[in-house]
Amino acid sequence: MIQLKSKYIALSFLLSGICISAQNPVIQTQFTPDPAPMIYKNRLYVFTGDDQPGFDFYTMTKWRVHSSDDMVNWTDHGSPISLESFSWARDRAWAAQCIERNGKFYWYICAQTVDNNMAIGVAVSDSQTGPYKDALGKPLISTGSWDNIDPTVFIDDDGQAYLYWGNGHLFYVKLNKDMTSYEGKVTEVPQSVEAFGGLRRPGKSEEVLQKQEKFEDVYVEGPWFYKRNNLYYLMYAGMTNRTECLSYSTSNSPIGPWKYQGKIMTDQPTNSFTNHGGIIDYKGKSYLFYHTGLLPKGGSYGRSTAIEEFKYNADGSIPKITMTKEGVNPVGTLNPYQRTEAETMAWSEKCSTKENKKTGVYVSDIRVGGHIKVRAVDFGKGASEFSASVAAGVDGGILEVRLDKIDGTKIAQIEIPRTGGWEEFKTLTTKISESVSGVHDVYFVFQGKNITAGRQLFNFDFWKFNP
Repeated sequence: MIQLKSKYIALSFLLSGICISAQNPVIQTQFTPDPAPMIYKNRLYVFTGDDQPGFDFYTMTKWRVHSSDDMVNWTDHGSPISLESFSWARDRAWAAQCIERNGKFYWYICAQTVDNNMAIGVAVSDSQTGPYKDALGKPLISTGSWDNIDPTVFIDDDGQAYLYWGNGHLFYVKLNKDMTSYEGKVTEVPQSVEAFGGLRRPGKSEEVLQKQEKFEDVYVEGPWFYKRNNLYYLMYAGMTNRTECLSYSTSNSPIGPWKYQGKIMTDQPTNSFTNHGGIIDYKGKSYLFYHTGLLPKGGSYGRSTAIEEFKYNADGSIPKITMTKEGVNPVGTLNPYQRTEAETMAWSEKCSTKENKKTGVYVSDIRVGGHIKVRAVDFGKGASEFSASVAAGVDGGILEVRLDKIDGTKIAQIEIPRTGGWEEFKTLTTKISESVSGVHDVYFVFQGKNITAGRQLFNFDFWKFNP
C-alpha cells in the first residue's frame, strides 16, 4: 500500500508539472541525469548525462551540455563527447563533471572498460562546448573496480586540484597542474558515522542492511566537492527508505576529516531510485541541481535535471530543500533583438533537438499542438518584425508567436513552405500584427494546415525580432 501511494504521489506531481507554470525538469527534449553546473564568463553551464529509457538498467552512451545566463532559458549545445570518444571505453557512460583551468576545459567521465570494470577518464577542449577529445588515450583512474564512478573535481585557492569519486567507498587524488595526471597514490576516505551518518557492514547488501539496522544515513555515491567561505563541502547521494537522498558533510581541510551535517533532500516523490546533485552560487544566489524521473516516459532509467534556489543558514549549513514543479525565477531578461537559438527553452512539448555539422543544434520532431516557451523576453518599446530560420521537406506547418500563455495574444504567424529539405534552412520574416512592449513570456506554438495527425511539421534553427 505504501509503495502504491508513493507511485500515485509521483504520478500526480508529474501530471501537475506538465503545465504552463512548470519549470522543472528544466530540459524536456532529452533525459539529462547527473547535472554538474559550472560558471564560465558569467554564464552557467550544466554538464549532464543522456539517459536512454526503455531498458532495464541505466543506459547512457554520451554526455550533453546546456547553458543559461538567466537560470530559466536553457540553450542546448548538443553532445560533444560520447563513449566513442574513448578508445578504452566499452559501455556504461555514467556521471561526469567539467572544470576550466588556464583556458582549457577538462571533462572527467566514467565508463565501463573492456575488462568489465569501471574507470575514470578525462577529455579536454579549448571550448566549454567542445569538441572534446580523450586527453590520455587511456583511463586516468583504473583500479579494477566498480567503485570508480561519479568523479567530482575542484581547484582550491592555492591552485591544488582534487578529484573525488566513489561508489560505496570514497576516494580522492591530488591532481597535477596538467589536470590529466595525479600526485601520489589513490587515497580512500575512512567511512564512519561521524563522517557520513552511517556505516555499511562488509559483505552485506544495502537491502539487508536496511532491514537489520536503522541508519541515520550512509554514503552511497555521487559526490560533489566544493568550497565556500573557507569551508569544504562534500554533498553525496545517501540512503533513506531504500532510495537515495542528498546529504552532505563538511571539513576545514580539502582531504578531511569530514563531519556529517545531515540530509538536504529526502523522502520526496522523485520517481527515481537515484539522485545526483551539484551546488553552485550564481549571480548572488545559491542553487541545488538534482535529477528526477518525472518527465513523461521517465523513471529511474530516464532522469532529468531540476533546480531549486536556497539560502545557506548563517552558520554556513544547508537547509532542507523541497523539490518544486515551478523551479527557479529568472535572474535576467532575454534580448529578442539578437539571434536566439530555437533550442533555447524554458519549457517545451512535442519537439526534440538534433544536431549536424552544418547547422549545429536545432529543434526537430515538431508536432501539432506542441510549443516552446521562452521566459522573461524584454521587448523594450516595441517590435516590428519577426524572423525564423526553418526547414521543411513538405509544407503545411505553421509557427505561431503568442504572448504569456499558449493561447495568449498572437503577435505573428508564419506558414512554413517547402524549403528544399528537412535540413535546408531558410529565414522567413513577417510583420508583427499586434503591438508588443515590455517583458513577456513568449510561446512558439506549432500548428498544421491540412496535414496528417502526428506528422513532423518542420525544423526550427533560430529566431529574431526587429525593433
